[in-house]
Amino acid sequence: MSVSTAALDPSVCAPLPVLGRDVTVPLVTGGEVTYAALDYAASAPALQRVWDDIAAYAPYYGSVHRGAGYLSQLSTDLFENSRRTVAEFLGCRAEDQVVFTRSTTDSLNLLAAALPANCQVFVYETEHHASLLPWRDAQVTYLDAPRTPGRAVESLERALADRDPYGPALVCVTGASNVTGELWPVRELVAAAHAHGARIVLDAAQLAPHHPVDIAELDVDWVAFSGHKLYAPFGSGVLAGRADWLQAADPYLAGGGASRKVARRADGGVDVDWHTTAARHEAGSPNVIGVYSIASACKALTEAGFDNLVAREQELVSRVREGLAEVPEVRVLSLFGDDAPRVGVISFVVRGWNSSHFAAALSAEYGIGVRDGLFCAHPLVRTLLGSDPQEPGECGAPEAEPGERSLNAIRVSFGAGTPDEHIERFLRAVTELVREGAQWKYRTEDGRCVPDRGEAAQA
Repeated sequence: MSVSTAALDPSVCAPLPVLGRDVTVPLVTGGEVTYAALDYAASAPALQRVWDDIAAYAPYYGSVHRGAGYLSQLSTDLFENSRRTVAEFLGCRAEDQVVFTRSTTDSLNLLAAALPANCQVFVYETEHHASLLPWRDAQVTYLDAPRTPGRAVESLERALADRDPYGPALVCVTGASNVTGELWPVRELVAAAHAHGARIVLDAAQLAPHHPVDIAELDVDWVAFSGHKLYAPFGSGVLAGRADWLQAADPYLAGGGASRKVARRADGGVDVDWHTTAARHEAGSPNVIGVYSIASACKALTEAGFDNLVAREQELVSRVREGLAEVPEVRVLSLFGDDAPRVGVISFVVRGWNSSHFAAALSAEYGIGVRDGLFCAHPLVRTLLGSDPQEPGECGAPEAEPGERSLNAIRVSFGAGTPDEHIERFLRAVTELVREGAQWKYRTEDGRCVPDRGEAAQA
């Protein structure tokens, strides 16, 4: 996948309005500032358009697939039309299914539960835990972190060549790293998987919000992503792709909605006829507002011109990387090197700083929200930091005191709603903290680095 950095029309490529863009937060040094949300990779702010659509629908809320009344029928139509909108957004093939879930994690656990017997799974150690951990009942081969896209393809081809050629196999790979933001060679990996009779699922949690994803064009078998990273609120996600494994598997959850007919047997048992559509894995009352919010976000990104949004984001990526490169104490983490294409996700460490301390100072003294830790991708971050990939660690900050070296990193992430000012404030803050130090004292509390409310650093 490639991205364009051609000259843009500012009127076309202005940041999209998001919730929270005018929220002010207090600074420990005094006063308030507009909050700079630069943690999109964890949860992106909801688009204002999405929130407005939800508010307009809310008075008409009704049960889905379960009522004869007008509001129930309206909600059912909205729910199923949302499925069609998502299918169009993802470029689904005619025979593909779109299953609504709670998140990317839920989607991949659903697929893991639907694997055929004796399925072999191949996954890189570089994956986010949502795609690294669900395959507990399968024979899993974990591939080492590749240092170039070409090596990623080569290592997969070698592993697939050594597998049982007669059994089912699945490859799981991210589209864009949640740690480095680097784009993976999806088309080449798909070709390698299919050449060896394996299927492939694309974890698009970090790709779909930043870059168009077309299932048919990429020829992937499944795509998984989360609504809360795609500028939609609430706990909703998507698993889209081939229907056969999903239809053959037992329902992910047993209950109403997944069943077509239920009858008692003469021996006292129960016979169940399960749906073969997406409903088979959508038991229970569906999250219609969450589903509608995903569809609304898909429409908003499409109507805004996704190519223009991508191009503007690439300008922000270039600005951040250039700004960080001007600070010698900063080391940006990368698998594939400086020239690798990437989305708006950048992780780094600062020489002489505990990462939790640095992130806390960005928040308390500049009103900037970033993430510090291992980003629920422990083996990858350990590898990038040059420590043992098997060394244990927590998703949050370690217990190192401010100023001590920590085996974690800082992540700044941004997207369609990020104003230029937030990027400039972040770069200025990084430079000032490295050059001048923090203005306030900090301490560790419950595993987090927080401002000491007692006194300033120079007091």
